[in-house]
Amino acid sequence: MVERVYLASKILQFKKRKRKTLLKFLIETPLEHQTLNKNLLEAADEVALMPKSTIKQSPNVTIIAAAAENEALGKDNDLLWHIREDLQRFKNLTCGHAIIMGRKTFESLPKALPNRTNIVVSRNQNYAAPGIILCPSIEAALEYAKEDSQPFVIGGGQIYKQALAYAQTIELTRVHQSFEADTFFPKIDSSQWEEVHREAHPKTPEQPLAYTYITYKKIPF
Repeated sequence: MVERVYLASKILQFKKRKRKTLLKFLIETPLEHQTLNKNLLEAADEVALMPKSTIKQSPNVTIIAAAAENEALGKDNDLLWHIREDLQRFKNLTCGHAIIMGRKTFESLPKALPNRTNIVVSRNQNYAAPGIILCPSIEAALEYAKEDSQPFVIGGGQIYKQALAYAQTIELTRVHQSFEADTFFPKIDSSQWEEVHREAHPKTPEQPLAYTYITYKKIPF
């Protein structure tokens, strides 16, 4: 399956390029992937023409995020707040599932998160870290996690933006304050997403930030 993921993601990268470029890639394929070369060109043509709707993935891909009123997510690869209850909720929801993230998001963690399949999306295929699965695209990551009943996309901003096309659920913690940031959550289009649940948490002496858990479901076309 890893070989298939590798092939599919690479072909998607080349689908807007000339066939000559694809052939050059096939010739330069590293030794460990040479088993892909048999009948590869036919498979490449098929995958390159594949619409997004046919990419194999879990039926319940979920984006999980905490964003401020101005959609701020973080700054300097770090969180902008610490809400213990929200961190515990994140752990409870994602435990036992695949979590998909960009390289910078992974590097903001102390290590791969336990009891989860840590999938890191990076174009640098030489990147390595203990406890991760490396995929070159969001499509490849979703293909890898397709047997998971609910894989979670956990950031950062660009990965969230790409995942919107594939996700069916958004679990958003809305922090009711604006922050200076360099990473932002994409705007949720109300014509495509319907709010189905809301749970408000007012600020307290122990937790000075008010926040709300909001669940969105993608509106069927």
